[in-house]
Amino acid sequence: MSTAQKVLLIGFDPSVVDYSKWPGLTPEKLYAAFDADLASFTQAGFEAQYCLVDLGATAEESVRKTLAAQQFDVVLIGAGVRTSVDHFLLFEKLVNVVHRHAGSARICFNTGPTDSVAAVRRWV
Repeated sequence: MSTAQKVLLIGFDPSVVDYSKWPGLTPEKLYAAFDADLASFTQAGFEAQYCLVDLGATAEESVRKTLAAQQFDVVLIGAGVRTSVDHFLLFEKLVNVVHRHAGSARICFNTGPTDSVAAVRRWV
């Protein structure tokens, strides 16, 4: 049995991102950043997994189901969700889903895919 801290990373599925807001970013680059992020967590000794959500139709339910499936020590809501003015209400809803269904988990936020491990380390 692993004793590694379990981390849930919530972010937008690359298929729903409006790439016009981030020139040069593509779905392939975003998936690659997610893969690199997971590798960084593994290297740092964490067990991390993503819950990639849509723009709201099923996002809350996806997070709720993921949180019901296992217990997480830390939940990180990514900068793509958190910083988008267009999706502020969704961000707020997701914070409340996490609060309701993972009340003992710490909640943190990154500024982008390169500082996720640092964001989690602030709380463990």
